[in-house]
Amino acid sequence: MSGPTLGLIGFVAVIVLIMGRVPIAFAMGIVGALGYGLINGFGSLGFVLGRATFESVFPVSLSVVPLFVMMGVFAAHGGLSRSLYDLVVAMIGHYRGGLAMATVGASAIFGAVCGSSIATAATIGKIAMPEMRRLGYDDRLSSAAVAAGGTLGVMIPPSILFVIYGLLTQNDIGALFIAGIGPGILGMLLYMGAVAWMTRGSAKLGPGAARIGWADRVRAAARVWAVVILFAVVLGGMYAGLFTPTEAASVGAFGAVVLTAISGRLSRGVVRAAFVETATTSAMIFTILIGATIFNYFIDASGLTQSMIAAVEAAGLGKYGTFLALCIFYIILGCLMDSLSMILLTIGAVYPLVKALGFDPIWFGVILVTLGEIGMITPPVGMNLFVLNATVPNLPLQTISRGILPFVAADFVRILVLTLVPAIALWLPSMMAR
Repeated sequence: MSGPTLGLIGFVAVIVLIMGRVPIAFAMGIVGALGYGLINGFGSLGFVLGRATFESVFPVSLSVVPLFVMMGVFAAHGGLSRSLYDLVVAMIGHYRGGLAMATVGASAIFGAVCGSSIATAATIGKIAMPEMRRLGYDDRLSSAAVAAGGTLGVMIPPSILFVIYGLLTQNDIGALFIAGIGPGILGMLLYMGAVAWMTRGSAKLGPGAARIGWADRVRAAARVWAVVILFAVVLGGMYAGLFTPTEAASVGAFGAVVLTAISGRLSRGVVRAAFVETATTSAMIFTILIGATIFNYFIDASGLTQSMIAAVEAAGLGKYGTFLALCIFYIILGCLMDSLSMILLTIGAVYPLVKALGFDPIWFGVILVTLGEIGMITPPVGMNLFVLNATVPNLPLQTISRGILPFVAADFVRILVLTLVPAIALWLPSMMAR
């Protein structure tokens, strides 16, 4: 059996194992170890396993993972989400569908200090869903707005997916963070457009709230100064060249702890819960990284990537025909697994192909994360749908799924716009201080 064939079988085997509820880290690690042993002999396997573990855990650059996770956890516990939601509601809540739009806007801003799609959806959902139900919003609209808005947590920096992509492809994490700002804002506006489209013919679907006076709007804005400062310091420091991503993560984590203390929510229980959540989440990510590194050693040894490049050239699809095929592939894969698993499983084979086609690696990272966002709200595996189903009372999964389609369509439009105008993602990184 040829190496590329073995690599393809290994890829399919990992997908089957994941669908069979085998943890992604073990699925990739076991298949990668067996595949590498079959190609290069099991005598050298011990060395490869040790090297993969070292490469996945010990680099100093990986410290950004637990630090940004801690920043997001303390931000979630610090009550920042309530202030953000109140501010956006005060500004646009009186429009038709305004609370749903406010949910999307609050999710985008909260994602700037959280970095997690699931945490954003769960935190904002607990605040927004009762308010929208109180005003008589249709559950299809309100739940879909929360689920879709939550995905902005992995596009608006800091983003764990950008960290993982940057580490695996050796790209500048700071540049990836800055590149996510424009597409994140674009996604927010398109999601708001989806809300406007859904409510265009019926105010009953999403009635407007009472208009709030400017004095109350100013008071609501004054309560979110902490978020603005934290966001400006972390991203502004990286943009100006004052911080490396690791230093920015340290400043962000410390700042989140300070802001939680200022809000009066820094109790012993909160500190304990935050550290436990940070440790468990970071351990999960590092374990998956080890498995992915082992699997990528196997893919590299199999020659699958070189065969893929040759097959693309022979097929004559061209640069953008191949890109379209990759998008379709990732959309289908996103229906079967979560975005982190999807990226870790495929990046070893796909990234060299993308570079060979001449695509900018920073731009492709943004596209890949956008495709991952679609997977987060696409049944049957869409994680944000399950999070809402678990955290919001009396909210069937079918209801959320029926309302999500306009938001998925908005993501398709975003990918098209980013393909036609890549400067939306690349202009800000090109202006960064080095």
